[in-house]
Amino acid sequence: MITVAAAQDIILSTTKDTGIESLPLAASLGKVLRENLTADRDFPPYDRVTMDGIAIHWDCFDQGSRSFPIAGIAAAGAPQLSLNNPAACLEVMTGSILPAGVDTVIRYEDLELKDQVAYLRVDTVKKGQNIHRQGEDRQGGDVLVSGGRIISSAEIGVAATIGKTHLATSRLPKTIIISTGDELVEIDQQPLAHQIRKSNIHQLAAILKTHQIIADTFHLNDEMDEILVQLGSIIENYEVVLLSGGVSKGKFDFLPAALAKLGVQQLFHRIQQRPGKPFWFGQHPSGTVVFALPGNPVSSFLCTHRYFLPWLRQSIGLPAAPVKFAILQKRIDFKPDLTYFLEVKISYSAEGQILAMPIRGNGSGDLANLVDADAVIELPQGKNEYQAGEVYPIIFYR
Repeated sequence: MITVAAAQDIILSTTKDTGIESLPLAASLGKVLRENLTADRDFPPYDRVTMDGIAIHWDCFDQGSRSFPIAGIAAAGAPQLSLNNPAACLEVMTGSILPAGVDTVIRYEDLELKDQVAYLRVDTVKKGQNIHRQGEDRQGGDVLVSGGRIISSAEIGVAATIGKTHLATSRLPKTIIISTGDELVEIDQQPLAHQIRKSNIHQLAAILKTHQIIADTFHLNDEMDEILVQLGSIIENYEVVLLSGGVSKGKFDFLPAALAKLGVQQLFHRIQQRPGKPFWFGQHPSGTVVFALPGNPVSSFLCTHRYFLPWLRQSIGLPAAPVKFAILQKRIDFKPDLTYFLEVKISYSAEGQILAMPIRGNGSGDLANLVDADAVIELPQGKNEYQAGEVYPIIFYR
């Protein structure tokens, strides 16, 4: 068996750039941006009016004028107007281009309009007020968004305003999730006394979907010849294979031997952790990586979050996710010399600290206990007691 840290290092050593694909703007949400978004002109592209009101030549106000004949109106989206009479004013709408010959905007709330004349209700007007100057936010040619980040609604807005109909994004690896075991039946079937419905495959597919991967699914029965034929074809056609079950020490756990026969190099088998100790990981000479996860649902759930998702982030060009820490709220005794991943309910202190209350279930088969928790706290091996008030890493899954 190897340590959690060693397993993580081995898995991350197999990552490689998954490539780039161009997607329509609307389809790029949630993907990883692989290009810089550059301003095609100044932001804003003109001196922009920020309040509905009138625009004046401030020197006239400074010289004592408090009433201004209205010479016209500048609407948003209309070409720039000019004020030829500095003693007059132009009505201006929010978003319109500032007319030539004016330098200050006074909002309607500070005016009285009567008989096409604007009368000031205030005695103080600051030169240049209520104007968003051209290039004040960004200059043409500036990098607005650097590549290597997840595209959110904010990036969509920036891309739209610079005219990007398509974005270069990280291509996601072609992935399949495979359930194993003769005891499994489809979720729309009534299981016999010796059977259970498939749950892992749906649970893992949901995890991957939240990270933009729409994985194919398949099932393998506990029959070595069938496994060799079907799994061999799958390895040829997919870049990532996630298997659930069939990797422990049972007489029908054929996967390690089958993967060896198919040329997949075992990089490790079994980790010093609970749950998830039987986890098997390897790589085919073609580059396909195989995550052979334990069949117990909490184990496969945990290993997918702890190992696969960091592998995915690095492969698609994202930095490692920042480690979050929480304060353990209850003493935990755990005798085996293993890293212990314990489900916890999260709350927050008045100071903003993350608090983790253990929610102990009935082992790695108790998938219902995941519903009662929010995260998993990682208690390092080498200790028998973990005291309330101690701080440890956590993995959120909500």
